[in-house]
Amino acid sequence: MSFPLLTATAALPALGAVATAAVPAARRTAAKWLALLVSLATLVLAALVAVRFEPGGDRYQLTESHAWIKDFGVRYELGVDGIGVALIALTALLIPFIVLAGWHDADPQETGSKRWRPTQGFFALILAVEAMVILSFEATDVFLFYIFFEAMLIPMYFLIGGFGDRAHEHGEETASTQRSYAAVKFLLYNLAGGLIMLAAVIGLYVVAGSFSLQEIAEARANGSLQMAATTERWLFLGFFFAFAVKAPLWPLHTWLPNAMGEATAPVAVLITAVVDKVGTFAMLRFCLGLFPEASKWATPVILVLALVSIVYGALLAVGQRDIKRLVAYASISHFGFIVMGIFAMTSQGQSGATLYMVNHGISTAALMLVAGFLISRRGSRLIADYGGVQKVAPVLAGTFLIGGLATLSLPGLAPFVSEFLVLVGTFARYPVIGIIATVGIVLAALYTLVLYQRTMTGPVRPEVSRMPDLRARELAVVAPLIALLILLGVFPKPLTDIVNPAVEHTMSDVQQKDPQPEVEAAK
Repeated sequence: MSFPLLTATAALPALGAVATAAVPAARRTAAKWLALLVSLATLVLAALVAVRFEPGGDRYQLTESHAWIKDFGVRYELGVDGIGVALIALTALLIPFIVLAGWHDADPQETGSKRWRPTQGFFALILAVEAMVILSFEATDVFLFYIFFEAMLIPMYFLIGGFGDRAHEHGEETASTQRSYAAVKFLLYNLAGGLIMLAAVIGLYVVAGSFSLQEIAEARANGSLQMAATTERWLFLGFFFAFAVKAPLWPLHTWLPNAMGEATAPVAVLITAVVDKVGTFAMLRFCLGLFPEASKWATPVILVLALVSIVYGALLAVGQRDIKRLVAYASISHFGFIVMGIFAMTSQGQSGATLYMVNHGISTAALMLVAGFLISRRGSRLIADYGGVQKVAPVLAGTFLIGGLATLSLPGLAPFVSEFLVLVGTFARYPVIGIIATVGIVLAALYTLVLYQRTMTGPVRPEVSRMPDLRARELAVVAPLIALLILLGVFPKPLTDIVNPAVEHTMSDVQQKDPQPEVEAAK
């Protein structure tokens, strides 16, 4: 294929970011429409990537390879497998909804400090993040991946610190301090992970003599690459640490509740539904692909960490007073399921983990964006400040309920399929881990239904008695996400057809086969 489709899919939002930032300050509405049109055009290109991809074909397709830094063996090398295609589609799908949901989030506002928020900068930063995330899913050169893995931290830092949530119970000055703290914490945690990964990337080049995934795989297959067990384990830990911070996995998770709590709802969705997926994706592509023996060596410890994330995140979600922090801790629990599925080393577990990345992105986007609409009306993130909303805004309450039910993986909605596959795949090889993980399902039902009960049911509080229902723009954001949750809940086959061949390749990398059921011979 002569047209560089993968490059175009990432370059379009990057160029759109520059163009949006260049829009004059007086033309705020034009900047918004430009960002929306660019995000929709990127979605069209992502759809073309999915259409051109052949699930039964080569492992990496639509490949591009060009010399870049010859002296260091770095190439501009792109390619997608089924997992990458699914996550590029998720990213391109969510960005238009994020732009629409944040339509007024960066409008200038007079405050006590006369603080001004540049509207065009807000949307330009969102498009910049989209470009870097898509390139991370496409890169098959390890050094190229590392560059964009780290570069996306810069626009995210400004989105959290410069365009944080205006709803804060302690006033603008305290809110500004909290936003700055959350942004710096996000940056420091992820930079620490990135620096450790950089050392591992350099070590990988010293050992393998290449940054190319395909060249390293070929060298391993023909026996020309022999990596000592100790070396492989250290390199694996360097990569895994960075991905566990990004994921986020307990105990490296503490930046997420701060970042999601202080960011606007659309930016919170960008964090947990888009950016964090790079961490779990990279575990599949790089940890298992480059270091198969070390991955198997570390599996027992990683499964315990994932299990702690599931239960710990769900328990803390139960006790939250803040709506957005509740969703953040619920996401930590869900990422525990994703990591558990990846390292269960079964095809069901890894297929379920990949589906979980997609389905969690859609369900969290639906729940968090509706929560954002709710918070913008009341001006408070505290659960105790709501009550009886379903009587005055029934459509808002209904969409909030569906998003919550998807979060607890109700059968018939998309996350159920992925969570079921993860648990089945884990139970097949690690039954004790699989059984304990089901506690997370019970706790998810508790924190979701209690949240709905306290905010939407009961007597109508005076502060919400005049609350308007969802407007047309807000319905345009929420309705497609709800429809997708239902569609993928009853018909996940389009996704599984794309994902399963890539999972088979990953299972082959780690030389694992699914455990066979034990059946007693008939007497």
